[in-house]
Order: sequence, then structure tokens, then C-alpha cells
Amino acid sequence: MTTEAPSDARSGSAPGGSAAASDPGADVRELRRFNRFYTNLIGALDYGRHLYTPFTLTEARVLYELAHQERVDAADLRASLSLDAGYLSRLLGKFEDRELISRGRSAQDPRRQRITLTGDGREAAGLLEERSQEAAGSLLRHLPAADRARLVDAMRTIRALLGDDPAATGEAPPAASPTVTLRTARPGDLGWMVERNAALYAAEYGFDLSYEALVARIVAEYAEAFDPRWDRTWVAELAGARAGAVMCVRDGRPGVARLRLLLVEPSARGHGIGRQLVDACVDFARDAGYEEMVLWTNSVLGAARRIYRRAGFELVSETPHHSFGQDLVGQDWRLSLRGAGT
Repeated sequence: MTTEAPSDARSGSAPGGSAAASDPGADVRELRRFNRFYTNLIGALDYGRHLYTPFTLTEARVLYELAHQERVDAADLRASLSLDAGYLSRLLGKFEDRELISRGRSAQDPRRQRITLTGDGREAAGLLEERSQEAAGSLLRHLPAADRARLVDAMRTIRALLGDDPAATGEAPPAASPTVTLRTARPGDLGWMVERNAALYAAEYGFDLSYEALVARIVAEYAEAFDPRWDRTWVAELAGARAGAVMCVRDGRPGVARLRLLLVEPSARGHGIGRQLVDACVDFARDAGYEEMVLWTNSVLGAARRIYRRAGFELVSETPHHSFGQDLVGQDWRLSLRGAGT
């Protein structure tokens, strides 16, 4: 970022000259000019209308923090977002009234209040993330690659010079971004899938032990009838640790594959792991000669449904049911593989 030289600068340097020739007053004006430009560009003063959401910028930041951390206490939110305690309490009360969060005592410290997103809350946070990504992408889309690189480098420079500490916001420096890799299943992976599905769905959606029993049956049937021509399991690793999984299995009808047990660890979300797993599943089914792929899910799984829709799946039916200790709406999705991807 360059600074304007004042019109009466004694050095006679041109706009954008050396730092030694800059005038503090002009620097402040330029910084404020940039702030006005950028807040207007991203719609910070009218965030809800800018992204077509019912949330303010502060509300969106709180949802983001809740969606990207495994355990969040109210005190952590106040510190990380520099929010007034009373204001945050009112905001969380509003979220609770809308059934976006639940509140309870922290298991680690009963004096602290643990905040957890509900299923509706995760869907709202996912929609915000999707629209924020689209809005940011639209700003960069028209720029040539070289200009895009200059812009990103300049933004990193601004953050560094003004004292931004990625660790303070839970971010990793760009150079330390973990790598996502996919591999097929190894001994021990199927047991891990049962354990993580049961634990995560109990924590996030309140599913009871009957869900763990279902997952265990699915995994056992897969292992007993496994045929490498038609069946496959992928495990995603993030920085070398298991972070997600999915299965492709025979459905029982000729030419039909079934996608099962898509899972992404909460700490690994935001890296595109779910999309990569689903794409691998679809590519394998197509190469194996299946004519279509189907899946069954529940309407509360908003993030998964968005991944399926992006992959080309279409919702074909919905049925209310009571399973796993919850009132749910089951959904059947279908993707035709004939002539696709060629």
C-alpha cells in the first residue's frame, strides 16, 4: 500500500514515494480513506443485506467462531471478539430464542458457560460461510492471476505491519496450512468410523445408542461382503491425522451404488474435506460402471446436503420419522452417472 505525498512536501517526492518523505497527517488520511473504501466494498455497515442474511456482522462473527471451534465458552468469545459482556449475553440470548445455540456449564470449569451450535445453528453458519466465500470470490474473480497475487501479498503485509497475530484468532499462518490427503481404508479405520460417527452425532444432534448400532451394522456388512470392484472406503487425513471418511457400497439393485457414512471431524471443517470425499465416491462409482448413486440422510444435516447438491445429487423424497431418539425428516437423494463427467 502506498501513501500520498502532501502537496507542500518539502522533499518534492511524487505520490507513492519513500516512507522517509511521508507526512503523518497524510498517512492518517490515507488509512481512513482506505478504511471507508473497504468497509463499503464488503458491506460492513449493512452486512445482512450485503449477503442476504438476517445477521449483522457481529452476529456472523460469533456464529463463525462457534462453527470453527470444538469447544467455546462465553468468556472465550468475549476475549477473542473484544465484545462487551452485556452485549454478548443479549446476542446469545437472541440466538437461544431462535434455537441456534444451546448453553450449559463447562465440563472443565463449572463457573464458565459452554456455548454449542444446534443443528439449525450449524446450517445458519454454513449458509453464512457459503455466501461469504461467494462474496469474497466475486471481488477476486475479475483480477488477473498476477494482480490477485499482488493483492493477497499486500493484505498479508497490512496485517503483519498493524500487528495481526494469527494465533490470537485461531488462524494458522499461510505457510503452515495443513495438507488434505485421501487414501483407502486400512485396518482400524472401520472401527474408527463407528466410534467417531457415534460420538459426533450424539454431541451435535443428540442421537442415542441406536445410531451407533446402525453404523456398526453398516460397517460390519461392508467388511463381510467387500468386493474391491464395487466397494470402496476413503479416509481423509489432515496434516497426517484422520479427519473424515465416506463409503461407496452396492445398493442391492443392479447398477446402483450407495454413498454411506460421510463424516468430517469438527476441527477439520472448512478445508473442503467433505467435498473431496464425495467427489472421490462419485468418481469411483462412475469408473466402476454404476449407472446411478443414491444416499439417505436427514434434513438436519445442512452442510452435508449442500455438498450433495453441489455434486449434482437431487432430492427425490422426504419422510418424517422418529429414530435415534429424535424426530427427524429422512431424505433420499439420487445422482445419475450415465453420460456424466465425460
